[in-house]
Amino acid sequence: MSNLILSVLMLAGTALLAGGVFVLRKGDNKKQGWLMLVAAAVMFANVWIGLIPVPDSNQPLTAQPAD
Repeated sequence: MSNLILSVLMLAGTALLAGGVFVLRKGDNKKQGWLMLVAAAVMFANVWIGLIPVPDSNQPLTAQPAD
């Protein structure tokens, strides 16, 4: 399920990147183009953070039985 979400984020980020460049080059609404580029950067950053490997020693602790 995580791979599906990351794939959708990459596709949406690519679409926002292309759309932002298109709007900026067209010159009609530069603010919207910049916002689209920022949204694409946030999506790519989320994918990058989601792909960082987590060491096994960083897992939540389980309750230890009392002796």
